Amino acid sequence: MATASRTRKNLEVRRSDHTTIRYTASGPAGGPTLALIHGWACDRSDFDAVTDHLPENYRVLAIDLAEHGESRSTRDAWTMEEFARDVVAVLEVESVNTCVVAGHSLGGAVAVEVGRLLPDTVSHVVALDALHYLSLFPALSEDQTDATLQMFREDFAAGVRGLVEAGSPAGTDTALKDSYFEKMVAVRQPAGLRSLEGLVHWDMDAALRATKQPITVFAIRDLVTREAIDRYGDHFDIMPVDLGSHHFPVEAPEATAKLLSGVGTE
Repeated sequence: MATASRTRKNLEVRRSDHTTIRYTASGPAGGPTLALIHGWACDRSDFDAVTDHLPENYRVLAIDLAEHGESRSTRDAWTMEEFARDVVAVLEVESVNTCVVAGHSLGGAVAVEVGRLLPDTVSHVVALDALHYLSLFPALSEDQTDATLQMFREDFAAGVRGLVEAGSPAGTDTALKDSYFEKMVAVRQPAGLRSLEGLVHWDMDAALRATKQPITVFAIRDLVTREAIDRYGDHFDIMPVDLGSHHFPVEAPEATAKLLSGVGTE
C-alpha cells in the first residue's frame, strides 16, 4: 500500500452552460481506474487519505458532485441520475474504458446510476455504507417522502443533526459527530435540500433491476439491519465492517483503501 501523499491534478469538466464539475486525478493513466463519489453535503477531499493508501498503479478520480465541494451548477434537476451524469462527464473526458465506481452514502446511489448509464464501462459498483438504509434508499410512499422532507424544510439543522446521529454507532466521539454536522449543514442551497428530495424519490429497486454489474456494499456492522439483509441480500453483496461510523472512509482511510483495492480490479 502507498503511504506517501500522491501527486494530484485538480481538473474540471464543463458539462454545459449550467454545470462545471471539479475533480482530482492521480496515478498512471494506464492503471486500474477507480472513481470515487462522496456523500451528500460532503466533497471529494473525504477521499484524500484513502487515495494515498491505494496501490500506486491505480488511476484514481475523486469527483465533486454538482454544488458540492468546488463544483458549481445552476441546473434545476437534482436526481441521482443527473448526479451520475456529473461522474459520466469525468469518465468521458478522461477516456476511461473500464473502471470500478465507488460511492459513499448518497454517492452509493449515484454509483448505481453510473453503472446503469455506462454498462460497458463500469465493471463493479461499490457502496460505502449506502443502499442498506431502508428509511432512505428504497422508494418511499408519498406520506413517508413528505414527512422526511418536511423535517428538513422546517428545521434543516435539526434534520442534518438527525442524519449524523443515525449514522453514529454508540460510543462515537462527540467531537467527530460535531465536525460532520458542521460540514454537512453548510451544504450549498437550494441544491442541498433538492438533492435530498432526489434521493428519497429515487427508485432503487428499479435501478437495481437495470444494473448488470455486481454490487458490493461495505456496511457498518452496527448500522445494518437484518431486514435490509433479507430484502437486498440477493441484489448486492452486503459485507459488514467495523471501521467506525457512517463516515468510515474519513475515519479509517487505510482500511477503506484495502477494501476498495480488493474489489473488481482483477
